[in-house]
Amino acid sequence: MAAKKKAAKAGAGAVSVGEAARENQYVQRLIEDAELRDNLRTAFESARKAYSRVNGKGPAKALDDKKVQKELKQAATSLRGAADSLRAKPKRKKRRGRMLIVVLVGAGVALGVNEGLRKKVLDALFGAEEEFEYTSTTTPETKAGVEPAKA
Repeated sequence: MAAKKKAAKAGAGAVSVGEAARENQYVQRLIEDAELRDNLRTAFESARKAYSRVNGKGPAKALDDKKVQKELKQAATSLRGAADSLRAKPKRKKRRGRMLIVVLVGAGVALGVNEGLRKKVLDALFGAEEEFEYTSTTTPETKAGVEPAKA
């Protein structure tokens, strides 16, 4: 019985930790911000490389190593960028789709209302309209003895 209670208690603790993580603004930023994740990943990798080069050396020799200095500098720069990203306000997503819809609806209304604009657009798309006069090459039939009416 004690094992079941202990397991239930651990499960409840995990749920509460999950809920706290979901509500934490920093965890949300980490999930949403790719640049922040890249900065943290770069900082971790640089620090790991520097540590592997220092391992076994004394502190004095480690600081003389140019590669260790370069890796530590890169790690510090990446951590600074990550900290700046966390301090900054979250970026809002740009909504260009709405603007495109507004422009298309406005263009449609302008074409529907303005005949001159509509004519220019149709001429640009399909070419200028050819105007011609129709003249008949045939003459109307005449019945025997009846002349066609002249106007």
